[in-house]
Amino acid sequence: MATLHHQVWIDAPVEKVYAALSSAEGLGQWWAPHTTSETDEGLVLSHSPGPAHGDVQMKVLERTPHRRIEWEIISTHPASSPASAWTGTRIVFELATLPSPGHWLGMDNAGQPMTVLNFRHAGWNEDSEFLGFCNYAWGVTLDMLRQWCESKD
Repeated sequence: MATLHHQVWIDAPVEKVYAALSSAEGLGQWWAPHTTSETDEGLVLSHSPGPAHGDVQMKVLERTPHRRIEWEIISTHPASSPASAWTGTRIVFELATLPSPGHWLGMDNAGQPMTVLNFRHAGWNEDSEFLGFCNYAWGVTLDMLRQWCESKD
């Protein structure tokens, strides 16, 4: 099984990044509108990438404030949808605060605290036709998170 991995350095407090990832309201600020439902299996976050895909449902497995969020994808989707490859996979967001490398990122903030997000989407079939597309899409999506968190409210 394959794991998609992205590391994103975000010039924003870890509390802001965690809030943007840990609830339907937070996710709706930068990604897409999400809903929350309480099921027999626990808390589930959902969003709709469009009628051809169906709702993506993510069971929340863990929320450790300012450190870690884990989801399991419990929805199923048409075979023609990239979301079809997500069923049964797990998504983990791990957060840490580290000094900025500044010059590596073209920034003037060397040594100032930054949030480092390690993102992993695990359990992929290595032969999935959507592996590369979804890896790219996650990179774009996580950059939307970075931009929103770095915006001055």
